[in-house]
Amino acid sequence: MEIQIPSLLLDGTVLALLNQEDLYGYIITKNVQERLPISESTMYPVLRRLRKNELLETYDIPFEGRMRRYYRITSDGKDELKKITEDWKNFRQIIDEMLGEKDE
Repeated sequence: MEIQIPSLLLDGTVLALLNQEDLYGYIITKNVQERLPISESTMYPVLRRLRKNELLETYDIPFEGRMRRYYRITSDGKDELKKITEDWKNFRQIIDEMLGEKDE
């Protein structure tokens, strides 16, 4: 895929994953990489930005002698996910129409 992924869509992807369950950074990255061509170095700034904007919160759990940082979506994060989802549906509909992919 040669289309660059806008940061808002990466935000929505992360929020959607965390809306299902709390995850730690490595698993979030691997889940996104299974579907989209992104590097590991791309995901951690996304997580930091979402946390800074209070759309995510973190907590640590001991794992094999070290702490593993988990991410959890906040109430504001759920609201943002709804907004991103609605914006995406509208954008996708417009692009589909322009590319001749109208619903029959």
